[in-house]
Amino acid sequence: MRIAIAGGGLGGLTLARILHRHGVGAVVYEREASRSARSQGGMLDLHPESGQQALADAGLTDRFRSEARPEGEEHRILDPAGRTLVHHKPQPGSFSGRPEIDRSVLRDLLLDSLPGDTVAWQHRLVAATPRPGGGFGLTFDGGHSADCDVLIGADGARSLVRSLLTDARLSYVATLVELSISDADQRHPDLAELVGPGNLWCIGVNQILAAQRLGDGRIRVGISVRAKDRDIDTYRSKRALLDLFDGWDPSLTALIEAGDSAPTPRRIEAMPIGTRWANRPGITLLGDAAHLMPPVGEGANQAMLDAAELAAELATNTADPDSAIRTYEEAMFTRIQPIAEMSARVQAMMLSPTAADDIVRFFTPRPTEPAPAPTA
Repeated sequence: MRIAIAGGGLGGLTLARILHRHGVGAVVYEREASRSARSQGGMLDLHPESGQQALADAGLTDRFRSEARPEGEEHRILDPAGRTLVHHKPQPGSFSGRPEIDRSVLRDLLLDSLPGDTVAWQHRLVAATPRPGGGFGLTFDGGHSADCDVLIGADGARSLVRSLLTDARLSYVATLVELSISDADQRHPDLAELVGPGNLWCIGVNQILAAQRLGDGRIRVGISVRAKDRDIDTYRSKRALLDLFDGWDPSLTALIEAGDSAPTPRRIEAMPIGTRWANRPGITLLGDAAHLMPPVGEGANQAMLDAAELAAELATNTADPDSAIRTYEEAMFTRIQPIAEMSARVQAMMLSPTAADDIVRFFTPRPTEPAPAPTA
């Protein structure tokens, strides 16, 4: 059984690692030239029931704990005047919640757990053609080709493999603009103290200015605004971003001014909630390729859980991978629907006119319940 995994993100690498533990080989085809070719983004919190469970199945819990930062769970929520609305501090050194880890560190951890020839770098899939006897012929940018019996699309938001299974269209739900502040402790100690070891959210009307501390000392700044019919290049200017936050406390907008380079904007998109496809032999999807959701803390976690569940099915039913895929898909569709609905509600809440009040209520514990951990 030749398994091809399109995409070397967290989902695809988790799948390859767990299959490898079960003695099932797979090749990961990744469009990037190397592991260091592109920034992997900020940090994320791994949930016990999904991301952490997948790492346990991968035999990587100890390595994860050696790299994760429980202190990164600390979060503060401020209003535009800089007043603190919520301040959550985790129990020092505790891994009982959702410890944070930089995406790049987690990806390296997974890469290091695989045989060196598992990932075929600089292989961007451009076509997958069904073969008469089953499986697919794969064509890559530059003319490379390969064959496989099972093709798994872990190729992200704009998945090519998805187009073989469904014509679901993405919808534009928000704009996210990112900046980075390097060596914050030395160059901007006031901002380092403001952000702290974890996450900072400054909540306004229909917009959020957020920041998070990364393990290498950088601060990653994110600006979220509602979806608007304006040119994305509008957001490439610091001056234009500062105009969006006119009237906010200067100690907060200093996060924008301190950015090391020009802002990087991108459209945040989502698949229709409840997207399913008819089962097709020898092919399936996981992660953003299967169920792209707003980035409110579930995407990477669910991708890794997808990978763990699919790997378990394939490893226990190597003689009938199509049956394994059917079982995986039905369970995944059922699991994802309420999570996608919740993610859409949270995204809408965070960029609403009443976001500050709504989020404070969200993070205020009820009398018999602990406060929920924040999403990354």
